[in-house]
Amino acid sequence: MPDDPEAHEAPQPLTAEEEAFLRAFGRAMLTVPRALEADLLRQQGMSQSEYSALMHLSEAPDRRLRMSDLASASALSLSGMTRVVNRLEREGWVQRVRPPSDGRGWEARLTDTGLDRLRQAWPSHLVSVRRHVIDHLRGLHLPAFTSALQRFAADTSCAEDQPKCPTPPACEPDSAIR
Repeated sequence: MPDDPEAHEAPQPLTAEEEAFLRAFGRAMLTVPRALEADLLRQQGMSQSEYSALMHLSEAPDRRLRMSDLASASALSLSGMTRVVNRLEREGWVQRVRPPSDGRGWEARLTDTGLDRLRQAWPSHLVSVRRHVIDHLRGLHLPAFTSALQRFAADTSCAEDQPKCPTPPACEPDSAIR
């Protein structure tokens, strides 16, 4: 970008500490999602994308979202989310419905069976998240780390397409499912 003032400055080399962080962060970005996915598939027969779609729908008003909003919230393309919703529909966990406000597009609506399935999968997912992520963060100031991760995500070219992530409610199986 010609108007970018940083484009004219010489790049600053990373310190050894910064380089170690970058490599560890990159490795974690690859391995942690794989570990969470493997645990969900092995224990629940459900992919992370399916779990994410059910979770976001459970938190939405009337347990329904436009397909594009669900895709964005789950960090998937619209076509990728369509494939996920097709699988969830076959299981009876989600229904595709027309929005009540207008007849354009489709919304995905979480069924009672889908909410029950999410509640069934939630404890396994929670154990996996604690083992692969949360337990490794002991001693860190979690709000500061969370803020840094949010800034990482916001400072990307694809961030404009993503919704702002609200602070989720306290996680309990009968109120909000993570």
